Formats: sequence, C-alpha cells, structure tokens
Amino acid sequence: MTTTLINGATLPDGTTTDLLIADGVIAERGAGLTAPAGARVLDAAGLVALPGLVDLHTHLREPGFEQSETVLSGTRAAAAGGFTAVFAMANTMPVSDTAGVVEQVQALGDAAGYATVRPIGAVTVGLAGERLSEIGAMANSRAGVRVFSDDGKCVHDSLLMRRALEYVKTFDGVVAQHAQDPRLTENAQMNEGALSSELGLKGWPAVAEESIIARDVLLAEHVGARLHICHLSTAGSVDVVRWAKARGIEVTAEVTPHHLLLTEELIRSYDARYKVNPPLRRDDDVRALREGLVDGTIDIVATDHAPHPEESKDCEWDHASFGMVGLESALSVVQASMVDTGLFGWADVARVLSHTPAAIGRLEGHSHSFEIGASANLVLLDPASSSTFSIDRLAGKSHNSPYLGMTLPGSVRHTFHRGYPTVLDGVVVEASEVAAAALAGVSRG
Repeated sequence: MTTTLINGATLPDGTTTDLLIADGVIAERGAGLTAPAGARVLDAAGLVALPGLVDLHTHLREPGFEQSETVLSGTRAAAAGGFTAVFAMANTMPVSDTAGVVEQVQALGDAAGYATVRPIGAVTVGLAGERLSEIGAMANSRAGVRVFSDDGKCVHDSLLMRRALEYVKTFDGVVAQHAQDPRLTENAQMNEGALSSELGLKGWPAVAEESIIARDVLLAEHVGARLHICHLSTAGSVDVVRWAKARGIEVTAEVTPHHLLLTEELIRSYDARYKVNPPLRRDDDVRALREGLVDGTIDIVATDHAPHPEESKDCEWDHASFGMVGLESALSVVQASMVDTGLFGWADVARVLSHTPAAIGRLEGHSHSFEIGASANLVLLDPASSSTFSIDRLAGKSHNSPYLGMTLPGSVRHTFHRGYPTVLDGVVVEASEVAAAALAGVSRG
C-alpha cells in the first residue's frame, strides 16, 4: 500500500499540520515531516482535513434495483462526496430482513472498496409492518447489524414498534424510524399549507411526522431503548425531540442536507427533482432545523441518498418517485447552509458528519481526531472553491439531484479509505485500483 504524506492540512480545530499515512493508519503527525522514499506527496495548503464522513442513511438499491444504483456505484458516489462509510437501508429486493441478504450487501461493499458498507436490517419482514424480521440473526451475522429500519415506510403498529425496541436493547442496537403516519399522508404530494392549496397538490401535514415521533419517544422511554429519528423535517419535530432529550430519553435525530437548504417554494416549478419524502418544508422549518442542529437537538446530518432512473423523475409530478441523490453534494450543502452562514465551524461539521453518526451506528475506525495509529479514513476539502453543480459531479448511476445548475461552495479534493485513496485531485480513482487496494489491506490485516 502506497505511503502518502499530506503537507500543510488544516484540521477541524484550525491547526495546520502534516500527516503521514502508512500501512493504512495515520503513522505520523506534525510540522515538517519528511516523505519516505517512494511516498506520494500531496500539497494540502488551504485544504481542510476532516475525518472520513459517515452517512447513516444511504439507499444503495442493490440487490434488486440495480438500474438505479449498485453497491459499487453508490460507494463511488460516497467517495466523491468525502464519505468513507455508509449505512445501507433495507428497502432492497429481496428486502434486507435476513442474515443472508445483509451479509451479501456487506460483502459487495468490501469487494468494491470505496467505503465501508454497514447494512441496516429491516424491522419487519418484507417491510410489511406485520411481524418482526430476523433481528437477532442479523445482529449475530458476519454483518453485525446494529441499526434497524423500515425506512421508506413507518413502523406504524405501536406494539410492533415496542417489541422492536425491546429486542434491539438486548444487544445495544437502535431502531431508526421513518416518522410518517400513513393515514395522514395518503396520496400526499408536498408540504401541507397555502402553497399546496395554490398548486392543487395534496398536502402532507407536519403533524403526520410529529405525532409518530411523540409516540415513539414515549415508547423508547418506557422500554429504555435507543431510538433514532430519520430525516426530521419540521419545527414541531425539533420541539418534540428537544423535549424528549430534556426528559432523558435516549433519542437521536438526523436532518438531511436538502432540508437544511431547500424550501417548498421550489415546487412551483413542478420539477420532480424536488419531490422527496418527507417533503420540502417552509422557511420557518428550515430555520428551526438549523437551530436544532446548532444546539444539539438534532445530532447528525444524513443524506437519505435516494437514486432513481431518469424515467422515474422525468414525468408528471403526481407519478414521479420520491427521493434525491445526495452523497456527492452533502458536504457542499452543509458548508453553504451551516458554515458559510456562521452557524458552524469545521469541528461541528466533523461532529455531525463523522463522529456522531459513527457513534450512533456503533461503527469503529471512522470517527477520530487524527490521532497517531488511527485508521486513515479522511477527506481533504477545498472550502474556498465554488462551482456550478453539474452531472459531472455525480459519480453514481442516477442523476436526480436537486442541485443541478446551482452554485455550491467547496469541493472534495482527496478521500482516503483505510489508508488508500479513493479520490485524488478531485477525480474518483478507478474501480480496479480501489478494489486491489482493498484486497491488499484485507490480505495484510
């Protein structure tokens, strides 16, 4: 494995240092390091070094929906965005509700090598919401699943939700809930309000999300288990989670980059790239979400990367699929909404995009502060650059990004996964090279 010397990187705390990567770890750190013979040398002056990003909410689509994404293409997109670990949601075909399927997904990620892939197991069989899946078998499998979710569907049955929380508590797992009351959102198309009435689209009320969160934090308190709220999107949801945390309930929550930046006003265009679940909300909700992220009510940013083929979006709004791709743009959107607005520093970005998601998912080796001996999972970002976001920035199979044509700040220059590069000088490294490096690391380890 090639040794790499990174010269003059700025760490999240603002200090500048050199970093030597060797044997898959950060071997040395300090000013004035000398490159060993044959080492790759990267000039990182002006670049911010962050620990490798961790996405707790990614849809890789494989198995079953490879026309939208595969584990290989999805982790290429992850690397392009600075991610070194992703948690793959269970809504595949077959559903990731058995040990065999989650082990297959993890093996595909290991073979691709672009990022560590941790499968998320389904809470219920087939995501049908009728009976619990093989939670214990998935937890005890080679994949060692610790996060369980029916994302895309809400675990609406309160008794099933209680039983799932009781089950995962036995091995320190967590249930990640897609908070959406199905009756209140039947055929809903966008945020409920004056604009939905004006546009003639059926509204998606905020209470459909908030009521499920309220129920589930009380269930988590009753059981004494960990609960995670997926893609929180309303001011009222922030209030409920804030109340629950003040009460001592073990609940964590995520917000997506698009809910931090975009609002329902974009839907006036009827452009289905803006159709997402939960829907884009009001300005007031965006402000509340940012405030919740600053004060720690919301713990992390997660992409909800949801690729779809072109025909699923290039159609009438009512018939279009819900979802946006987000891995390649997440860091830029967080910079635009949180850093460039003065709400966050880079240490905060490291917290919400690396340290805390790794902790929630019980993932080791992807949340560090550049200590000597730590696994070399890191990203180097040029925060001073800005560009028009285009299809050229998308490394996955699908192009349903809401940011196409927008000017976004920052660009990922280099990404390292377990010590080997997956992105160099802004270009994703060839799949064969990454796979060979990953295999070499496994052979040595």
